[in-house]
Amino acid sequence: MISLSDLKVNPGKVVNHAKDSHRPILLTSRGRGVAVVQGLEEFEKHGEELAFVKAIAQGLVEIEEGKYIGFAEAKEKLGLNKRGSAVGRIRNAIRQLY
Repeated sequence: MISLSDLKVNPGKVVNHAKDSHRPILLTSRGRGVAVVQGLEEFEKHGEELAFVKAIAQGLVEIEEGKYIGFAEAKEKLGLNKRGSAVGRIRNAIRQLY
């Protein structure tokens, strides 16, 4: 926690501490939290993680609603059944090893 007064005195130090510690810093005014300073890398990472969790949750809802397709159909829609595709070439190479 850092007061807004301390932030005004040395903002660069606060920002560098947030960036280097990879932890958010709570800014306070009159003893109450008013804002958070966070390094950009951590902010972006948090956004990506949140988007991933939302996608998982949406997928689970769709499964419960019966909105899904089988594995073979999914492969077909993604073009993974096409001969000569990268996945197909890898699969064939693996088969040749065994």
